[in-house]
Amino acid sequence: MWLMHAKFSVGVTAVVRDGHGQVLLLRHRMWPQDRAWGLPTGYAARGEEFTGTVVREVKEETGLDVEPGQLVRLRSGYRLRVEVAYEALLTGGTLKPDPFEILEAAWFSPDALPEGLMPAHRSLIHGRVEV
Repeated sequence: MWLMHAKFSVGVTAVVRDGHGQVLLLRHRMWPQDRAWGLPTGYAARGEEFTGTVVREVKEETGLDVEPGQLVRLRSGYRLRVEVAYEALLTGGTLKPDPFEILEAAWFSPDALPEGLMPAHRSLIHGRVEV
């Protein structure tokens, strides 16, 4: 049966908000230059709870601690990928972007998002739920 079914990787995204409604965005080094801004995103490890992926990826990419919240996206994605996204609330830590993956990290008002933000991430920030 294993050989007959598709194998998927799971991309997990976090819509991290602070206590003032600002959203955390990262300018990713390895993303296309015209779409380099986006939410913290990474792949789930085998057997990892997706909420755990949110906590791990945000910590790895930014040094920040978060509490995962509501599931806001669950769908098939590009090629053999499943896309999952959760709201997340900042709980602590010190903003220190991973210099290998992240060029810049900043907090933005949902009404003043940067150019070059991935359209799908803009939808997540504005609460267009895709479950």
